[in-house]
Amino acid sequence: MTEHFLTPGKEEIALLEPFERLALGQIQVIATAQQATSALQELAGVTALGFDTESKPTFAKNEASYGPHIVQLSTVDRAYIFQLEDADCRRAVALLLEAHSIIKAGFGLGDDRRRITAKLGVDPQGVLDLNTVFRTRGYRKDMGVRGAVAVMFNKRFIKSRKATTSNWANARLSEAQVIYAANDAYAALRVFKELGLD
Repeated sequence: MTEHFLTPGKEEIALLEPFERLALGQIQVIATAQQATSALQELAGVTALGFDTESKPTFAKNEASYGPHIVQLSTVDRAYIFQLEDADCRRAVALLLEAHSIIKAGFGLGDDRRRITAKLGVDPQGVLDLNTVFRTRGYRKDMGVRGAVAVMFNKRFIKSRKATTSNWANARLSEAQVIYAANDAYAALRVFKELGLD
């Protein structure tokens, strides 16, 4: 019989010490062909990346989303935020997402996958939704990055609600957006490694 574990609640998580996040200096926003080429060179040979996407939120009932507007990929000490306006940035991120040799670990990636296929015309390979890993280990409900960080590190993952619903299609992202987006991918990779999956 599978054991069932409870995911910590908001109140429990609120009491924990904060999880150490990547700082602004460890995050690179990729918006040009040159930056995209440089990022691909830096990421050559990696075997696992934290992965997430962000899309400009829609508020009207029949408004369609044309996201994702950014794709975040992270190593253990650096994150890359690819803005998808530029064709070269789209090509670079598509190459990384199509690479079978790189595991892309994140949370709740079903929607991200569909949107990427629609926007970039690629089927991401090596994508690992960490929620499924936690389910196989006896956690009933979807863990999400906050719950996973609490369970694996006994720390509180800080997420800005304001950044969540901000405009990810902006050509110039705010510092808060950059830190929020990068750390979603970074925390996913840290959890992946802590689970002993690499």
